[in-house]
Amino acid sequence: MEEDRTTARVAEPSVTAIDIVLEPDSKMIEQAQAANAALLKNFPGGYALDAEHRPHISVMGGYVYTAKLDQIYAAVEKVLTSEKVLSWRMRAFKYYYIPLNEIGLGGIVVEPTAEMVRLQKSLIEALNPFLSPTGTAAAFATTPRDREINQATLDAVATYISDHTGDHYSPHVTIGVGTAAYLDALVAAPFPAFTFSSVGVSVYQFGNFGTAMKQLRCFKLSQ
Repeated sequence: MEEDRTTARVAEPSVTAIDIVLEPDSKMIEQAQAANAALLKNFPGGYALDAEHRPHISVMGGYVYTAKLDQIYAAVEKVLTSEKVLSWRMRAFKYYYIPLNEIGLGGIVVEPTAEMVRLQKSLIEALNPFLSPTGTAAAFATTPRDREINQATLDAVATYISDHTGDHYSPHVTIGVGTAAYLDALVAAPFPAFTFSSVGVSVYQFGNFGTAMKQLRCFKLSQ
């Protein structure tokens, strides 16, 4: 009898797209929400900064194995014990945007500090064993209003560590979507620089456009 060469297909391990973020204080949140309100008037098809699109500063993102999330939270908590995040002062100094054909994804750019870069490096080292090289749209959080994950978001998470860390790290607070013409004018206008603080650190599951869609863990900081 001929040997049956049919083999069972092994299920791929579940993967989650995570974003480890600094939670900004009320001063930054107010600036981001004001900019977002103006963007929505310009492009009503964008999104509002709300409970499913929280203003945040990404420190590290990537695809991780879902089964390892508890170990990831423990590793992040251990890293945070040596960082006095609540005492950090940061400076926002300009707008920028990522062009997406006729529209763009805007943000407020923050000057990277030695402390932020150090935290990022420590997180990458601690979480490296849990990273998945790839992920699909199933790794992201969605809502009835935000059902799709665009290719730019998939690519950004896949290349986060290679393209957005170390010397390439450009911390920012995303403010939403607008037309390219509106964002060009926004970037060209004078920006009133301001300083602000972080009030916490969280892990989120990414949504479309790199939004902080679903909070997975909030860390209690005592510094």
